[in-house]
Amino acid sequence: MSAPLRGADLVAFAPTADLERAHAFYGGVLGLDRVEASPYANAYDAGGTQLRVTRVEDPPAASFTVLGWHVADIAGAIGDLAGRGVVFERYDGMEQDAAGVWTAPSGTRVAWFKDPDGNTLSLSEPSA
Repeated sequence: MSAPLRGADLVAFAPTADLERAHAFYGGVLGLDRVEASPYANAYDAGGTQLRVTRVEDPPAASFTVLGWHVADIAGAIGDLAGRGVVFERYDGMEQDAAGVWTAPSGTRVAWFKDPDGNTLSLSEPSA
């Protein structure tokens, strides 16, 4: 059986109500390079994957993480992003350290934050 999408590049999507505000966050705060801008979407290079932040009238609030990045040093990434104004989330019932990092049973360390539209984003540092 053929696999028509095996090897095809993935494109990720996130909704926004305001493209300029989203660009201030994704381009400015997160430091992603914008590779395309239109009245409908901003496209960013997210480590070789295209991230399209698409304008929608009323972005839905997802109850889960919509985008995440693997990082080699989660403490360093948190420090850098916090210095840029990012606030990390805390969740009831989850043991998180002082920086908001939760350690999964696998040993992977995870922290969550939100973009200006309330989309939940994450950082994860795989266990050694």
